[in-house]
Amino acid sequence: MMKSFLLTLLTLAFAISSFSQKKRKSAEQPLVSQGTIAEKVSGMKSFPGYFEFYYDDRKDKVFLLIGKFNIEFLYINSLTAGVGSNDIGLDRGQLGGERIVKFERRGPKVLMVEANYRYRAISESKDERRAVEEAFAQSVHWGFNIEAADGDKVLVDASSFFIRDAHGVVGRLRALKQGDYKLDESLSAFYLPGTKNFPKNSEFEVTLTYTGQPTGEFIRSVVPTPSNLTVRQHHSFVELPDNNYKPRRFDPRGGFFGIAYYDYATPISEPIEKRFIARHRLEKKDPSAPSSEAVEPIIYYLDRGTPEPIRSALLDGARWWNQAFESAGYKEAFQVKMMPEDAHPMDVRYNLIQWVHRSTRGWSYGATVTDPRTGEIIKGHVTLGSLRVRQDFLIAEGLLAPYSDKEIPPDMQKMAIARLRQLSAHEVGHTIGIAHSYSSSAEHDASVMDYPHPKATAVNGKISLENAYDDKIGAWDKAAVQFGYQDFADGTDEDAALNKIIEDAIAGGYTFLSDNDARPAGGAHPFAHLWDNGADAGMELNRVMEIRALALKNFGEKNIRPGAPMATLEEVLVPIYFFHRYQIEAAVKLVGGVNYRYALRGDGQPVTEMVQPAQQLNALDRLLATIAPSALILHENIIKNIPPRPMGYDRHRELIQGRNGPTFDPLAAAETASQMTLGLILNPARAGRLLEHHARDANQPALETVIDRLITATFHSNAKNGYEGELQRTTNDVLLTNLLNLASDKGASSQVRAVSQMKIEQLKTWLAARVNITNGDGWKAHYMYALERIRQFKENPEVQTGPLTLTAPPGAPIGMADYEFCGQF
Repeated sequence: MMKSFLLTLLTLAFAISSFSQKKRKSAEQPLVSQGTIAEKVSGMKSFPGYFEFYYDDRKDKVFLLIGKFNIEFLYINSLTAGVGSNDIGLDRGQLGGERIVKFERRGPKVLMVEANYRYRAISESKDERRAVEEAFAQSVHWGFNIEAADGDKVLVDASSFFIRDAHGVVGRLRALKQGDYKLDESLSAFYLPGTKNFPKNSEFEVTLTYTGQPTGEFIRSVVPTPSNLTVRQHHSFVELPDNNYKPRRFDPRGGFFGIAYYDYATPISEPIEKRFIARHRLEKKDPSAPSSEAVEPIIYYLDRGTPEPIRSALLDGARWWNQAFESAGYKEAFQVKMMPEDAHPMDVRYNLIQWVHRSTRGWSYGATVTDPRTGEIIKGHVTLGSLRVRQDFLIAEGLLAPYSDKEIPPDMQKMAIARLRQLSAHEVGHTIGIAHSYSSSAEHDASVMDYPHPKATAVNGKISLENAYDDKIGAWDKAAVQFGYQDFADGTDEDAALNKIIEDAIAGGYTFLSDNDARPAGGAHPFAHLWDNGADAGMELNRVMEIRALALKNFGEKNIRPGAPMATLEEVLVPIYFFHRYQIEAAVKLVGGVNYRYALRGDGQPVTEMVQPAQQLNALDRLLATIAPSALILHENIIKNIPPRPMGYDRHRELIQGRNGPTFDPLAAAETASQMTLGLILNPARAGRLLEHHARDANQPALETVIDRLITATFHSNAKNGYEGELQRTTNDVLLTNLLNLASDKGASSQVRAVSQMKIEQLKTWLAARVNITNGDGWKAHYMYALERIRQFKENPEVQTGPLTLTAPPGAPIGMADYEFCGQF
């Protein structure tokens, strides 16, 4: 027994020793066999090019041959085939951002490492450069296992890298409460028609299917089986441009977006943050000549899926930019052509204007692939939403009431096509580096980079759209292109020359003000607005109201095609009843307004100056005219001709929200329109400026004065009966809601809240007196209800007891709510 036990122990010890020796020998062996790449890829389809790769159709795998280690390149992911919902925002052709990465070999792995170009040391000292590199985090995007090796080359299985949710579809759907999805690899595969290789770029495309439980209406509305969502995702590996591009300094007055980074090798006496504009590489063959051809012109290509007459309009509009490049001394330096039949839209070699379909109208935008090191634009990519043009057509139908017979007059299409030309130029402008220029509508339409509202005029009692949109590039656009793209002769002081271009533009009356200055809610600038016209926003509001009144006077069944359901009159009514909404947004910024520029020390531009008191009060009067019963009323022939929706024509968000069930609600329309005006006037930021400006200058309108005028125009106006009386009471309720909101707004200053509460108390005293002398039940009930709301507010300011404010139907883009501007800042 003992012998047997000892024998067992000896056998076990020998086995353990033998296993350990084998393990040590195994550990000493390389994990990949040298010279096996050819064997590994035998039978696979070869794709020679920038990064050579192989496709195994037996296993649906892509193997990447890597011989370029520690050499940076550009990695871009995008969507070739999207979801089709403007609300979700995962569009066909959507870019996913660019990253500078490199491959690093680490034992049995290859890491894809992204450099951090936000923080640098532009220095000859490698120690200084290393100090910054080690101070700030990098990002490793993937670790590839080496499958085979041959000298300095390795083969990795890159399939999982490509078949993954690189574009963030899952997160986007979850954030928008559309469902909890996950990528299903069993329902995903490589898409070979979009997988290509070229000398300087490698392109990979995959079909991805996400499965899950849909919870939102957006996803249900666009996917045939919402539990299975399939898109196509694209990956690009692109050789970085050479070092011959010269970055151009950023100037806040120049109208360009760009890049910024911190240079820790900068002397203490200089700014550490460096800024450069984003632009394409463009050089003249002869920079000293007044006019010269380009060494390589900028060429844009139009999506072949664009139909006529839209195709011609988009080509024409984009070509307007050649006028600007000619002003900078170039010959045919900016060209627009049709996309070659065999070209891929996401191929970085092609600047693209893409015609993108969605289930609803939405924004168009101009995006770029930009070298993060220098700001050089490598690819411009325009996305034009195809349904936007129909909103202009709808506006034209509402203004012209054109359907007097069965023949459709050409005016609406002419106006809509004119808008497409301007839109094409606008979005291409972003992709050549130029930002929104929202003061241009006040400077004789100086730029296509403004948002234009269709210009309607009254001619002999009829509305004309003959000159609804501009048909050319603007003076500011030419100055911007000169600043961004002028190629100077040797010996020129470039900084001085660039400064002169801007100063000449300023002297000519052209300025640049962009997105932050144009927003209406708390905006302060009197000239920078969206969708407006004219140098004086208040005067233009008056003119727009006259056009609106004429359109409503003529409104009827001739606004829809013969045979269309009468209920569809409401679709056409919406953009006409709210035709003034953008000019309200412009005019309200005069109240408590501040005129300013992106001034530099010594350039002579105004830094800040308050809008003149008279101009503010004039604008306030014109704003108050928009909430008068005469402006809010809808004539009986309109109301009675809009029946409840028939079967197959459900209510949707492009219609006016109502409180009367299936029937059209004209009082809800008035409530919505009143909120557009009163909500903006009583914005907390605007109220704060009124308070501050009056404290600094007693001639400036006080917050108390503005609130008094609002109350005088509403509660204190002569009480009317019938429909007009109900309109008055509706507007009174909207004003009271906004006053209560302002008085309880935690973001408002204490004095703004104090003044608001004082005015509410004064209104309470007036209401109490009116209750005792009012005989009509309607008005007595109205005053009693207002008093009760104030009483409840005094007891608990945090709780509002009035009705929820109705939300207006989508307006922008003329036709929802840009991000259209796609810059780096």
